[in-house]
Amino acid sequence: MSATTAGQLLAVALLSASVFLATAGHGRNALQGVTYDARSLIVNGKRELLFSGSIHYPRSTPDMWPDLISKAKHGGLNVIQTYVFWNVHEPVQGQFNFQGNKDLVKFIKMIGEHGMYVTLRVGPFIQAEWNHGGLPYWLREVPNITFRSDNEPFKYHMERYVRKIIDMMKEEKLFASQGGPIILAQIENEYNHVQLAYREQGTRYIQWAGNLALDLDIGVPWIMCKQKDAPGPVINTCNGRHCGDTFTGPNRPNKPTLWTENWTAQYRVFGDPPSQRSAEDIAFSVARFFAKNGSLTNYYMYHGGTNFGRTSAVFTTTRYYDEAPLDEYGLQREPKWGHLRDLHKALALCRKPLLWGNPSVQRIAANVEAITFEMPGTKTCAAFLTNNDTKSAHVTEFRGESYYLPSRSISILPDCKTVVYNTQTIVSQHNARNYRRSKVTENLKWEMYKEVIPDAAKVPVDSKVPAELYGLTKDTTDYAWFTTSIEISPRDLPMRKDILPVLRVASLGHAMLAFVNGEFIGKAHGSHVEKSFVFQKPINLKPGTNHLSLLGMIVGLPDSGAYMEHRFAGPRMVTILGLNTGTLDLTMNGWGHQVGLDGEKVKAYTQGGSHRVQWKKANGVGPALTWYKAYFDAPEGDGPVAIRLPGFGKGMIWVNGQSIGRFWNSYLTPLLQPSQSEYHIPRSFIKPSDNLLVVLDEEGGNPQSIEILTVDRDTICSFISENHPPNVKSWERKNSHIRPVVDDAKPTANLKCANHKKIVAIEFASFGNPNGGCGSFELGKCTSSISKKVVEQKCLGKNSCQVPVDRSIFDKNNDGCPNIMKTLAIQAKCS
Repeated sequence: MSATTAGQLLAVALLSASVFLATAGHGRNALQGVTYDARSLIVNGKRELLFSGSIHYPRSTPDMWPDLISKAKHGGLNVIQTYVFWNVHEPVQGQFNFQGNKDLVKFIKMIGEHGMYVTLRVGPFIQAEWNHGGLPYWLREVPNITFRSDNEPFKYHMERYVRKIIDMMKEEKLFASQGGPIILAQIENEYNHVQLAYREQGTRYIQWAGNLALDLDIGVPWIMCKQKDAPGPVINTCNGRHCGDTFTGPNRPNKPTLWTENWTAQYRVFGDPPSQRSAEDIAFSVARFFAKNGSLTNYYMYHGGTNFGRTSAVFTTTRYYDEAPLDEYGLQREPKWGHLRDLHKALALCRKPLLWGNPSVQRIAANVEAITFEMPGTKTCAAFLTNNDTKSAHVTEFRGESYYLPSRSISILPDCKTVVYNTQTIVSQHNARNYRRSKVTENLKWEMYKEVIPDAAKVPVDSKVPAELYGLTKDTTDYAWFTTSIEISPRDLPMRKDILPVLRVASLGHAMLAFVNGEFIGKAHGSHVEKSFVFQKPINLKPGTNHLSLLGMIVGLPDSGAYMEHRFAGPRMVTILGLNTGTLDLTMNGWGHQVGLDGEKVKAYTQGGSHRVQWKKANGVGPALTWYKAYFDAPEGDGPVAIRLPGFGKGMIWVNGQSIGRFWNSYLTPLLQPSQSEYHIPRSFIKPSDNLLVVLDEEGGNPQSIEILTVDRDTICSFISENHPPNVKSWERKNSHIRPVVDDAKPTANLKCANHKKIVAIEFASFGNPNGGCGSFELGKCTSSISKKVVEQKCLGKNSCQVPVDRSIFDKNNDGCPNIMKTLAIQAKCS
């Protein structure tokens, strides 16, 4: 669009649309609430640029919350976004739980105490790769219910729950209109994805949901993400990776442009290879969004955390969004955390022109454009120079100056002349994560208890056909037994020794173990894409009565799509092939069912329950479906702890009675690696000594392979070229001018150890043309011979240090390659 068009559009939007006042008509002071117009939210009378990050309280522990929030704030965020998890708070109808890591009020108050705002996504459907999309299982069994539609049973329970949560927030005075930190609330979630499936019932439902929200009178705006027809003053928002280019915009001219989910990677399911999204790509998308009139972005996730227990959705890994700026353990993932922190600082330097200036667009070249924001009659100006060419860098002229733009990058000029940040050029430090085997926990003494395999003699027939697995387990366990028996005569069995009968089970998902006469036959499973599977294994049958025991297994309930209440799992057809009398269909043979495992029922994973089963010493590889226990003392230090189980296939883990989630090592990715190898044990789960570790192994494995690990990011690095801009911290805005706050603003390698540790070793240093990345640097053909000496002098023994990228320091004696652009690479160890 032209400069004139852009300015006119903004002017029309601001003038033609009256400001929506969330507290209007209720006699409250306008400074005690949140308003908005087409440009931004206005919090307590003040326009804000909002940098938000998703942190979900049930995916961490209360002792982690202060550190996570503090790191988010130091990363330049001023908002924390969270869903509210209905099935966590009301797992049994009418029985609510807000204790421990379910303490929503405590979490929100803690955010407020850190001087930050909150976006509360009430849902109640949330998806979030969370079990059943946050909807409690008991809702499926309400007569005549249809989820998320103009259905009276669903609307009744949804309204009751939403009012419960909102009333709780009001009682604690947590909305901004009451002086609290909540500035936005969300009703429903990405409903446009499924709305057409419900036809007119979907249209009526979403209008009803929006009106329900508005009737609750919370004094802050409501939002709906991915909802083009958000009703009335409810703000429709964008979710995605590049909302600056893909968002069609608010559905009314007086609504601001908000981005509720900027995906920092991609959630992973078992069987997935690693998921990555570069810091550069995220930074480009955010800079682009703010240059296109955006005023709030939210990183989904900023900290993903852990799906403890059985809380993950179908096939979703226990680790959630580990590639976020704060990894699963709450450690800063660099350079993602630091590069986005610097971006927030650069955008904050543009705050005044972004919020009050008029935008214009100048097309400089085929793939290069300049978007400027200027306040008429003043020198207040900010510019975003964008190179959309994904392959080539460009040197461009802008207002009489030349600017180098790397490929697919945006340079931010808070005064329309000084580059303080480029999205493709990382000046923040890098780091690498280390897992170290805890010496304290070596040589664990393992004991084992084999689960009893039930058969038809012990489990009476209660149904002609196998029951549906979701309805059988009711989300109380992953496991349910299906038992039946058959009479086989000698004439039924194959006469040749090289031919065996084959058991075939067609299942709707998710996984299964099969036993014949108590003997483990094999396993099978579906996938996230195709839940159903067919199990086929040869079996040994004997003349007389034969017992077939199938252990059906769930790996989380579905979390998305229309008509979730009509999803099913478990065996649907059972046959035996290869008998002399032909194929034997056992589907209608009469089946017995037993929900859960014996070890679950006695809580063998707790201190008290572990005494209710008979344990014996574990030696080598054990049989399928076996429980293991050992005691361990707290690992060294106070940092994060993890467990690795390379000798086990699939199962669950408990520490002192608390489940840290499902593990699944035998389901390999196309790269022939497990999707997740390490599993987080929160420090708050661990006592100083005698910690009970219990592992349920479904497939048969060796407990001696288990390792308890400490986790750190004590390997820190920097990779800065002579062409990098100075760190954004080198600049400040004063009296509408951008000026340096250092004597000589130039490229500098900045290193800092976490948790007050000090740099104890320089493991690599090269000023020249080094290659590689943090943890794997290599020397190039050109390097200064004194690189390591210079860096050691400036950094050893310090918590942080700065090393200028300066030839006069590194090449003062001899410059063997004066005609190349040089880079300084450093790798240091903290302790």
